[in-house]
Amino acid sequence: MFRPMHRQRGFTLVEIMVAAVIGLMVLAAMTTMFVSNSQSQSEVEKSNRQIENGRYAVQLISDELRNAGYYGEFDPTPLTLPAAVPDPCSVVVADLKAALPLYVQGYDNAAAGQLNCVPDVRVGTDMIVVRHASSCLTSDPDCEINSAGAPLFQAALCGNLSELGSGSSADFYALGATAADMTRHQRDCTATAGSGTPAVVRYLAIHIYFIANNDNAGDGIPTLKRAEIVNNGGTLSVAIVPLAEGIENLQLEYGIDANNNGAADAYSSDPAGYNGCAAIPCALTNWTSVVSAKVHVLARNIEQSSGYTDSKSYVLGDNADGTPNVIAAANDHYKRHAFDATVVLSNPAGRKAP
Repeated sequence: MFRPMHRQRGFTLVEIMVAAVIGLMVLAAMTTMFVSNSQSQSEVEKSNRQIENGRYAVQLISDELRNAGYYGEFDPTPLTLPAAVPDPCSVVVADLKAALPLYVQGYDNAAAGQLNCVPDVRVGTDMIVVRHASSCLTSDPDCEINSAGAPLFQAALCGNLSELGSGSSADFYALGATAADMTRHQRDCTATAGSGTPAVVRYLAIHIYFIANNDNAGDGIPTLKRAEIVNNGGTLSVAIVPLAEGIENLQLEYGIDANNNGAADAYSSDPAGYNGCAAIPCALTNWTSVVSAKVHVLARNIEQSSGYTDSKSYVLGDNADGTPNVIAAANDHYKRHAFDATVVLSNPAGRKAP
């Protein structure tokens, strides 16, 4: 039976144009959503990096402060204060010995070029010097400082007249750059000078924390860095180590134990001038009375955020005169966050506690 062929029809031009418009609308919506999600994800990553760097900076400085004044088996209390404020950049062994009583030493609102071994310092931020012996021994291959080396420190346990029995604090320890300088002994020594089992040797950490204007030269990324004295085969020098990008400001307040009981009686961002102190002996005594610290860090994103303006000001502790230390609004496109921590300096506080 013959059946007539049906006429086949395609899409009309109008139908094609309508379908194309609908497709483009869907594609535009999906593209907008994708871009928005990408931007949101980017902002989340920036914020996570900022928080991670800020917390790391505070944790790093806090851990360093908790170790301040630790010199192994040696109690530095009998040491005589230096005649002048120590230069933390000096690599002369005699200067390192003179500075031992000052387990912390700070610079409030540092100026450019204030320390000759600290380059590119961000003006108006604080610098802090921390001194302590390593908790591990030089004989331990896993000791963290082993990679760069540091001055060597040895506490005497020998009671003969050439060491602890001499009555001179200079004989109670050894500090130097080579193994030949390590001449102190364990308790099994005899009355003969230089006899007995050598005392254990530790590295002496001398670290200066500061904020630099740049991570790498000219990149404009403020960065927490550390200047540290390293030991290269018996030659001491200063090395700069970048620690955390995006750290824009560092401010510190120091808890001063005025009653010699191991507790902070007052906080000051400048212990050297605390309580009207002006002369060197008074200033250095105040530094040896520091038993705690408040660490304030301002971290910012490394990259700018489109459509955002930071119009907020930030309070990072107090100034030396007791007024709030207000960091004015930058009015730029970087997001920021402030971090704070209060740290007890366990070693000096413990030595002062009744």
